[in-house]
Amino acid sequence: MTEPDARATTRSPGPLGRRLSPRGLRPRLIVAFLLVAAFSALTTSALTFDRARDAILDRTQSAATDELRAQLDARAPDLPYPPSTENLRELTVLLDRAGTPRNWRTHVSYQDGPLVPAQPPGTPGAVTAALRSAVLRQNGAVAQRVAGADGPWLVVGMPILHAGPDDTPTRIVVYAEMSLRGEQADVRALVTAARYGAIPAVALALVPALIAAAHVLRPVRRLRAGAHRIAEGELDTRIPVRGTGELADLTATFNTMADTIERDATERRRLEAGARRFAADVSHELRTPLAAMVAVTEVLDEDTAHLGPDISEALRLVAEETRKLARMVEDLMEISRFDAGAAILHTDEVDVATAVRRTLRARGWTDRVETELPDGIRVVLDPRRFDVALANLVGNALRHGGSPVRVVLRRADDLVAIDVLDRGPGLDPAVLPHIFDRFYKADSARTRSEGSGLGLAIARENIHLHGGTLRAADATDVGTVFTIELPLVPPAAVPDPGPRTPRRHRRTRNRSRREPASSGAVGHRRTEDQ
Repeated sequence: MTEPDARATTRSPGPLGRRLSPRGLRPRLIVAFLLVAAFSALTTSALTFDRARDAILDRTQSAATDELRAQLDARAPDLPYPPSTENLRELTVLLDRAGTPRNWRTHVSYQDGPLVPAQPPGTPGAVTAALRSAVLRQNGAVAQRVAGADGPWLVVGMPILHAGPDDTPTRIVVYAEMSLRGEQADVRALVTAARYGAIPAVALALVPALIAAAHVLRPVRRLRAGAHRIAEGELDTRIPVRGTGELADLTATFNTMADTIERDATERRRLEAGARRFAADVSHELRTPLAAMVAVTEVLDEDTAHLGPDISEALRLVAEETRKLARMVEDLMEISRFDAGAAILHTDEVDVATAVRRTLRARGWTDRVETELPDGIRVVLDPRRFDVALANLVGNALRHGGSPVRVVLRRADDLVAIDVLDRGPGLDPAVLPHIFDRFYKADSARTRSEGSGLGLAIARENIHLHGGTLRAADATDVGTVFTIELPLVPPAAVPDPGPRTPRRHRRTRNRSRREPASSGAVGHRRTEDQ
């Protein structure tokens, strides 16, 4: 197994990778952390508020009850029995005076009679019937909190039991009511303190949120950087596995996947190299005998007039098939050079219109092709390779497309475009994805054709060597249009290095600018080399 590549942990994934997306994992983790912190702070504040409020009110209630009991224990022995209304009123005055710090006001009821002094109905903190019933039922001190128009009130009811002269029990109940506005202010202060305390807590939680998110996402960033490097072709990239847990398992799985990808890619390159070497070797071995066969068939072809018709037809067929086989071998050798990254550009600055006219004139197509060729558009290119590519497109259009065939030269921004248009049946949409595949036939019933089936593939490779593109499409009205686009400033020509073993980086560079090589069929047609 390849040793872990520590560089994968530091390499930047590029500007797009560094851009912080609002829907990315890091913002989501930070937001989730802050939400948890906010919820925790609010929950803690609510519980603290609830407990503090109950503690304040319970303390006030307990203190008031104890103080009222102490006052009654001190004054009840001096109260005459049975007490008169005046006696009860004097008791309330004494109790009110003693309760000045708490600002309570008291009422007394004798034998479940009316309150003394009487309290107008609806007065805040009024002694309710429920409280009086609770005191009588429990026969002890009872406190009740009620809401009045001017705020909350606390009412405490406490009985005084006394046996009369005939041992008949008499019952006096004292009710003390006091305002809880002070305690309410304290509770509101607690709420305000809790609110203003939670906000800084959530803000401060941002710091551990950032630290936690960075810690959690560090393995994810390493995985992203490693995946980015593998996508760029560095298949030996591995990520060190650190710690345990789900992210460590994910890193180990990533390394296993990278091992599989590298192993499969190595095997595929080995098979592809073997196939290319086989094709190149076979083509090379066939070249010399085929050249001899072509020479012999040409000599025999000159003497067919002195032979019988059957022998003449056989010789003509042999000569045609031999020439076709020789062209296919040459095409296979050219394809093998493309695959090996050994194709070389020999460039010169030429006038594109002049180069197009030269291609048409060399093949006798000047009268058969309409042209729109403005002069003055100059491009640095390899004249031979440009001639091969253009001749293939025009030849296909003449043989398989409808007349007239037109070649249009135009300039588009920083590109030069050459359109080859015909009036044929057009392209089948199913053909377009395979139009440049090697040996592809749109019509499977046509097993024989004049060309090698590699014409469009070679044409496209030649255009890609110039940094350009070759594409095919249906024309807007009828027919087919092939478009060559060449940059005005082409990539630097590669010098001829002489005999050598093809280097991987040159093959990668040549192939990085092209789509899978393909051969061609246009609609129903098979492509040929010119």
